[in-house]
Amino acid sequence: MHDMSSGITTDEPTAVLHTGWTRRVVGHAAILILVNVMVDTVIASPTFVLPELSDAFDTHQFAWIDSSAMLAGATWAPLLGKSADIHGKRTVLILTLLVAGTGGIVCLLAPHISVFVLGRVLQGAAVAGLFLTVAIVRDLCAPKFAMVVTGVITSGSAVFGIVSPFVLEVATDAFGWRVVFVLSAAFAGMAAVFVRCVIPDSRNRTPGRVDVAGALTLGGGLAGVLAYISLGQEFGWLSGASLAFLIGGVAALLVWYVVLSRVPEPVIDIRGISSALGLGLLVVVMGTGAYRSMLQLFGLLVDVDPDDGLGYGIAGPGALGLMFGIPSVGIMLGGVLAGWIGTRVGPAWPLAAGITLGATASLVMFTAGTDTLPVAVVCSFMFSLTAGSLVTSGFNLASVLAPPERQGTVSSMVMVMVAIGSVTMSFIGSAVLGAHEIVFEGEKVSSSAGIHAYIAVAGCVFVLAAVPTFFLVRTMRGRVVPDVSEVTHKDLEHAGR
Repeated sequence: MHDMSSGITTDEPTAVLHTGWTRRVVGHAAILILVNVMVDTVIASPTFVLPELSDAFDTHQFAWIDSSAMLAGATWAPLLGKSADIHGKRTVLILTLLVAGTGGIVCLLAPHISVFVLGRVLQGAAVAGLFLTVAIVRDLCAPKFAMVVTGVITSGSAVFGIVSPFVLEVATDAFGWRVVFVLSAAFAGMAAVFVRCVIPDSRNRTPGRVDVAGALTLGGGLAGVLAYISLGQEFGWLSGASLAFLIGGVAALLVWYVVLSRVPEPVIDIRGISSALGLGLLVVVMGTGAYRSMLQLFGLLVDVDPDDGLGYGIAGPGALGLMFGIPSVGIMLGGVLAGWIGTRVGPAWPLAAGITLGATASLVMFTAGTDTLPVAVVCSFMFSLTAGSLVTSGFNLASVLAPPERQGTVSSMVMVMVAIGSVTMSFIGSAVLGAHEIVFEGEKVSSSAGIHAYIAVAGCVFVLAAVPTFFLVRTMRGRVVPDVSEVTHKDLEHAGR
């Protein structure tokens, strides 16, 4: 079997790969950023209307409503990544946008929670949009320049995050929770039209077929295990429903690993993953999971007044905008810097910087940031730099270690790690808070001990992530990304070893 990290190859003449910013490149980047704005409307925007959704569907399953799209994204990713390599990244991206837009319409019109969750599952296809935009950049740009552009498109959508809390607050007050899904479907439709009309189709394709049975089995296994993590806290870790998800998911993963991953063209060649790529994926799953869990905690802290005497809380004038607006700038800055630094020293070092920042922010948050808004804002900004750096560097690492004809497949693995880390750590954090609840004014609330335990868990995950990061930096030492003009076949073969 081919090693997924077999090197950097190109099927196109060097003249057609962009090496710097031009009007055409700016136009392509703007459209790909629009795609990722749509992804944000699927993943993040519904969190602003969770109470309204709870009332509309008479349910308290906040976590399931919030995480269903990310769970579905982990299921969609392997199938869409392999399909993109075979049938073309632009074609699959357009289909992905149309499916996600349809999901938004289903959510908009859903009469029952089960139909709403089905819509969220369809919307989950949008998660693939992020890694497909990265794969398209790798087809259009020379290797070094592609790292910079990747930083711009993966973090540029954060600009939308600066204004979205304020816009959505006004819009939902005027039109209700459904406006969130109107916007999501509209962004999906616009992005599909622009991608079809402006983004060129890729010449880098891999002859073969999509192992649909393997993709569905792998995706179903991931969904089963993640659903157990999602529902175990609510229904009990040993309840029949929870165990059914776990057993079914583990069984599907075993069937895929033992049988279906050995077919001539598996959806993911797991045995061909190099040590460098494996270490990078491990860093991404731990680092992004820890960051996402802290983002969830900030939402809790903003709702609690420090004068309540609980030992935590940062509610106050402008707290929501400061905690969720300024960090959007940090995500954009972290992504752009990670791409720029990666062109000079490789993607492993900015990945390491992101982990270091996350661990430092966790320490500061633990010691002084749970009841002081200025400190919490600084920590939130540091975490956002971490997020931008980790996502951009994770995709850049995959781009460096995979040839163009397998960019979709390998980039999808990064997205699966982001989804797994996000869902797992969010629910671990929820379980920690649930185990430390106290009664305050007749209601159950999180205790100060629970809040600090939550931060400690996230900090420990960052510290543990430093271990594979160290070995990754050692493994990648001396392997600088070549410019397209510097690439020869001999160099390419050497780069994959």
